[in-house]
Amino acid sequence: MPTETLADRIEAAIGRRPVAVEPLAGGSTVEVLKVALAGGEQIVAKSGQGNLAVERFMLDDLARLSDLPVPAVLYGDDTLLLMDYVEHDGGAPGAAAQAHAADLLAALHTVPRDGFGYAGDTVIGRLPQPNPPGDRWVPFFRDHRLLHMAERGHAEGTVGTVLRKRLEALAGRIDRYLDEPPHAALLHGDVWTGNVLTRGDRIAGFIDPAIYHGHPEIELAFATLFGTFGEPFFRRYAERAPFAPDFFELRRDLYNIYPLLVHVRYWDVAYARPIEATLARLGL
Repeated sequence: MPTETLADRIEAAIGRRPVAVEPLAGGSTVEVLKVALAGGEQIVAKSGQGNLAVERFMLDDLARLSDLPVPAVLYGDDTLLLMDYVEHDGGAPGAAAQAHAADLLAALHTVPRDGFGYAGDTVIGRLPQPNPPGDRWVPFFRDHRLLHMAERGHAEGTVGTVLRKRLEALAGRIDRYLDEPPHAALLHGDVWTGNVLTRGDRIAGFIDPAIYHGHPEIELAFATLFGTFGEPFFRRYAERAPFAPDFFELRRDLYNIYPLLVHVRYWDVAYARPIEATLARLGL
């Protein structure tokens, strides 16, 4: 059973009393539980100081604005989020599920959106993600992804002074390497294996989003960072929404500097090593 206080909060929010709980993976600053309710229904409860109202806003917007399968939110405030439990197999998606993921993400990315950024700031994990509106992608990525994360990391001591200066040098010439997309696209923003739930040959759910309007290439880059998707995904995606063939040569690694900086701040400064390797390739 959850603590009496949490059980009371859940019952007050949805009118049903928890009868059992099971810890789930995925919580870092919040507690994540699979909660059994009277009658057999299962839900997920997140509890703690973890920007949970923002997560509710992001899940609601993905459900409203896309066909991505996401868990329905039952209740959400700053410290408690309740949503449907998504049955899934666990582990990385196989070839057929990767093809399904490609269909879903290509459909999401091909819908033009108004400008870059978003209607409000979002989060990636527990870290703030600023989304001021803009009409050009490259300056948005430079200022509000690359430099923002580097500066915040430097201020807290996870990004060293030398790395910060090298990233600032990259920012000064970023338009040599990155291009403007045909249009802004809505992005899930945090597509890695732990956030992609598979059931058989299908994607059952995308969870823990970090949404904003951006270039689909940053989403595709992130999907390669921890081996989430491979050749079956990219072959199918290219059939639905062709991307520039030189993406894998350099731009993937440039875009992955952002999620790597997130991991430097979130988990371990060792994640700076692939960032430094990319910068060294550019003579920075």
